[in-house]
Amino acid sequence: MDALFEPWSPAFVADPYPAYERLRADGRVHWFEPTRQWLVPHYADVSALLRDRRLGRTYLHRFSHEEFGRTAPPPEHEPFHTLNDNGILDLEAPDHTRIRRLVTKAFTPRTVAALEPTVRRLAAELVAGLKKDGGGDLLADVAEPLPVAVIAEMLGIPEPDRYLLRPWSADICGMFELNPSEETARKAVTASAEFSAYLRTLIAQRRTDPGEDLISALIAAYDEGDRLSEQEMISTCVLLLNAGHEATVNTTANGWWTLFRHPEQLAALRADHALLPTAVEELMRFDTPLQMFERWVLDDIEIGGTVVPRGAELALLFGSANRDPARFDDPDRLDLSRTDNPHITFGAGIHFCLGAPLARIELAASFGELLREAPTMRLAGEPEWKPGYVIRGVHALPVEL
Repeated sequence: MDALFEPWSPAFVADPYPAYERLRADGRVHWFEPTRQWLVPHYADVSALLRDRRLGRTYLHRFSHEEFGRTAPPPEHEPFHTLNDNGILDLEAPDHTRIRRLVTKAFTPRTVAALEPTVRRLAAELVAGLKKDGGGDLLADVAEPLPVAVIAEMLGIPEPDRYLLRPWSADICGMFELNPSEETARKAVTASAEFSAYLRTLIAQRRTDPGEDLISALIAAYDEGDRLSEQEMISTCVLLLNAGHEATVNTTANGWWTLFRHPEQLAALRADHALLPTAVEELMRFDTPLQMFERWVLDDIEIGGTVVPRGAELALLFGSANRDPARFDDPDRLDLSRTDNPHITFGAGIHFCLGAPLARIELAASFGELLREAPTMRLAGEPEWKPGYVIRGVHALPVEL
């Protein structure tokens, strides 16, 4: 199994899909010793397990570390775990239910819709800069700054401070990779402490001088006597930044890399911009930005005749599930007009991505602007993949006009 699944291999990270095909053919669940996880590669299983309440993103609402057969994280990692463990992505009911309800009251469809003109303006400015320069790095010049600017605008982060956000986020997200190193952990702890301290100050300012931003709305959100604690607000803001831009950044860069390798599909999209809504969904399916989503087994479960015991960890392979021929017709073919496309890029169940509507607005804006204003854009060099597998993307995507 180790020979099939090699998440630390540059060749595997660059193209994991042939290995996924073999994993699906070899069974429904596979033990992977290096990370001591069970790999789940099939769409039907991944989709069902995302909704299965016998699994959890945490186990601490039911068990201590010792009761669950796990070792508590080192005390020096505490700033990262305090920040991460109070976000809704890593909580289960009842805390998840309470916090998500309160966040949803602040992060409404109306709030998202109101951001659309800002998203379009920012996308137009970024693409105009790329066009003026005759090209550049699509990742650094368009894909990264757009969602970070949108989240910063939404949270009410003052413009002079926004340069801090992307490095903090990158360092924190390093901890979500498989078997992170001590250096990765050190950077994540430092970023967690600095980002938390920054937001604590900003929240204090908004308590006395509220604005039209999401932080002010989170402070005001309450329901039947429940309010968000300060730590829950901090963790929510960091999660919105991390989850709210990582997928968008990598879908943009990976998506254009995919289009450049499928010139007939790119030509069809350039000829008919009405394909854009289904094209965005297909690009998210075809090369999934979040390749793996991990969940703990809280009660024994059975997958394809294999009993996976309580205390085990499942690695749900989103990238494999989105290429499963049992669910998608001719899944290795890029089809920008595909309409039967229930991809699980945004997850499912109670942890379905809260920011999915905003991500779709951002992707439509950036792809649409590039199609209109840079119709001759082409690849200027082969991209190099970052070493991370879980959040998978390229270091840069050089383009020229």
